[in-house]
Amino acid sequence: MSEKLSTIDLVNKNLARRYRREKRFRAYGIASIMFGLLCLVILFADIIGKGHSAFLQTYVRLNVELSAEALGISDINDPSQFVRANYDGVLRNALRERFPEVNKRREKRNLYGIISNGAGYQLRDLLEQNPQLINTRVDIWVLADDDYDTYYKSRSSDGSEAYTGRFSETQIGWIEALIADGVVEKRFNRTFFQAGDSREPEQAGIRGAMMGSLYTLIVTFVLSFPIGVAAAVYLEEYAHKNRFTDFIEVNINNLAAVPSIIFGLLGLAIFINFFSMPRSIPLVGGIVLTLMTLPTIIISSRAAIKAVPPSIREAALGIGASKMQVILHHVLPLAMPGMLTGAIIGMAQALGETAPLLLIGMVAFIVDVPGGITDPSTVLPVQIFLWSDSPERAFVERTSAAIMVLLGFLIVMNTLAVLLRRRLERRW
Repeated sequence: MSEKLSTIDLVNKNLARRYRREKRFRAYGIASIMFGLLCLVILFADIIGKGHSAFLQTYVRLNVELSAEALGISDINDPSQFVRANYDGVLRNALRERFPEVNKRREKRNLYGIISNGAGYQLRDLLEQNPQLINTRVDIWVLADDDYDTYYKSRSSDGSEAYTGRFSETQIGWIEALIADGVVEKRFNRTFFQAGDSREPEQAGIRGAMMGSLYTLIVTFVLSFPIGVAAAVYLEEYAHKNRFTDFIEVNINNLAAVPSIIFGLLGLAIFINFFSMPRSIPLVGGIVLTLMTLPTIIISSRAAIKAVPPSIREAALGIGASKMQVILHHVLPLAMPGMLTGAIIGMAQALGETAPLLLIGMVAFIVDVPGGITDPSTVLPVQIFLWSDSPERAFVERTSAAIMVLLGFLIVMNTLAVLLRRRLERRW
């Protein structure tokens, strides 16, 4: 009887030790998850903290006299005169009227730097749309220079703790005087979403990069999805199991692990150097990303086809359907949710790629918004790379804001993949 009790005690002791190990193992897993979530929260907090201010832009209100003489316009019906008019001159006149004590050349140059050098284009657009404003005096809100924009955004409510950068006491006095008069305010930065790239931070936008990414992804999807699905159907439904198909499968799996920069080198060697295709166009970028995403789409499509129960095929064949009819009418519709999920994940991966696109020239400085797949363009990841290397402080917030937009697209695409799979997936 005592031996039985000692055996039970020994078993209970071992069980207690096992349970403690399981609890520790579970605690390690929970701690790992919490650490990963903490790192993710810190990353997002840092990006959002630096980038949220880029969605606002500082504007300065000037009282401008739009005299035809000062503008150099003699005929308001001549469009060419509006193009050549002296818009910067009338804006500078308005600044000198606001600060009449400024009379030295260097001080005037610093004073003119309060507003962006693109303010003249704003005034030109206004007069082209409203020529009746000529020979009148109007209040116009114009873009502030990036240094003054940074100062105003970092300024506390009581005027302390502002980032002064390269400002002198005189320049700080000018901007503080404008703030005290209530002619400086922050507005939603539409330029960030409507303009292309620029050397001036206050004029830089992501529209060109967004359109370049869109055209590149369209080319990638149009090429990779049909080819990937066709390859998966052939390997799963038609190909015989032999050394040749084993060789193909091994290479597809290996290609999925190849660094993306290798595909960029391949695109540079074949499409640009051999076929002499233009650099920095979405067509070449889409072809390169197609090669990169094909393994992902093929593997996910094969898994989706394998998940279709054999009874579906047998039932269709039993009522006289041909092999092609079984695949087109039964297998593919049932496997399509998984295929679309794999395709969307592949597109999300392609959207975030930078290395292969750098090698085919999509790192070029492109100001104009592309209008098609053959126009020079850049993409969002490359735009982020370019801005992160810019010395101006104002590009820091725009870099983080562009990262936020890119992450938003990736989250939307991955969420769409999950929703499509849940909505269209059938369980047996």
